[in-house]
Amino acid sequence: MSHAILRAGDAASATTRRVEGVFRGMPTSEGAGVRLTRLIGRPGLPDLDPFLMLDEFRSDEAADYIAGFPDHPHRGFETVTYMLAGRMRHGDNKGNSGLLRPGSVQWMTAGRGIVHSEMPEQEDGLMWGFQLWVNLPASDKMTAPRYQNIEPETIPAVDLPSGVRVKVIAGRVQGVEGAVQAVATDPTYLDVGLPAGGSFSHAVAADHAAFVYPFEGSVRVGDGATGDILDRGKLGVLGGGDTIAVHAAGDGPARFLLVAGRPLREPIAKYGPFVMNTEAQLIQAINDYNAGRF
Repeated sequence: MSHAILRAGDAASATTRRVEGVFRGMPTSEGAGVRLTRLIGRPGLPDLDPFLMLDEFRSDEAADYIAGFPDHPHRGFETVTYMLAGRMRHGDNKGNSGLLRPGSVQWMTAGRGIVHSEMPEQEDGLMWGFQLWVNLPASDKMTAPRYQNIEPETIPAVDLPSGVRVKVIAGRVQGVEGAVQAVATDPTYLDVGLPAGGSFSHAVAADHAAFVYPFEGSVRVGDGATGDILDRGKLGVLGGGDTIAVHAAGDGPARFLLVAGRPLREPIAKYGPFVMNTEAQLIQAINDYNAGRF
């Protein structure tokens, strides 16, 4: 895959975006053995500036998630956890605590350093959601850590006459501001539900990277019948343009994530839970963590 796909949206034009790359998730595990599907941060799609990683966790087998994510550090980026089903408890060394329940969002800015845990508060049943890593610009990598626990009831939803329902986690839809504010990459993060035959169109900045990920049903992305089909489990990286149009494909409804953000176009140096701009900064992060300075 060419680097141009990873910089989706570089060429500004007043057009509807097309799918330039399709990526099926790869199974992996993180934490104490939680089974995940990795969509961004995998071979072929190591990042989509400013997005560093996207994982989907979905299982009704307790053994796949029960060990959770014990205490671990982060520096230099933000984590966004969106729960669809199940319950997960967040705690960190800054004194924050929050319960992630169905429909809730945790937007955590690691900044100069935080140590946190995410542990299941259930022993059976479905655990389902997403975690997105969003890079921070060099000027913000050593900012003070910030934690936003956003309850389902406070996430605005826009109901369109066509039967489309949009949960606005970040960004703006028809003048409705998302639940998350004041983030460095000007992100859009929408959960869009389409009825059978339904369509949704959304304007985005032409230079923003963007992707669509259907997690229920199938969608067609682009202009009408000429669009590209994405089935559940396939992430579509979008090319240039200032409008994203998505249509329910097949005979049933569909639901998908629409995510976009301003590329930072800065060097990326990654080592596990640390994302900086240089190798020297990574070494400093490791030394700071080992010395208890997080």
